[in-house]
Amino acid sequence: MKSQPKYYIVEASALPEVFLKVAEAKRLLSTGAAATVNEATKMTGISRSAFYKYRDSVLPFNNMMAGRIITFQFLLRDEPGVLSNILTLMAEQAVNLLTVNSNIPSNGCAVVTITAETSGILVSLEDLLSRLKETSGVIKAEVMAG
Repeated sequence: MKSQPKYYIVEASALPEVFLKVAEAKRLLSTGAAATVNEATKMTGISRSAFYKYRDSVLPFNNMMAGRIITFQFLLRDEPGVLSNILTLMAEQAVNLLTVNSNIPSNGCAVVTITAETSGILVSLEDLLSRLKETSGVIKAEVMAG
């Protein structure tokens, strides 16, 4: 009986360069920037054999999260439009909102939890989180579960 695979989240700088190049080649193929494996491997500087050896084992974090339910937690300033801007940003990136829960503001801040389904997300989860953190009125934004 085949054993279940184990997964680890490892910061990219700790990975061998070939893994990063395989991930980049897969991205090029999935976005249409490269039409063939041969083209993608030439663009990234790896051999086709290295690509085929690791392609099923190397998955960027955001791809592992695609199609999953993600829970975000925010600490927001109690100002008009802050929550609306977050919801708009998520909608623009094709994030399917499932629940939005907001605590009553206290001391000028409110804790908001948003649960979303990310199979249609247009950017990486890391990019989305970065954009959310940069939104005016957001004090803190983080992924709580997913």
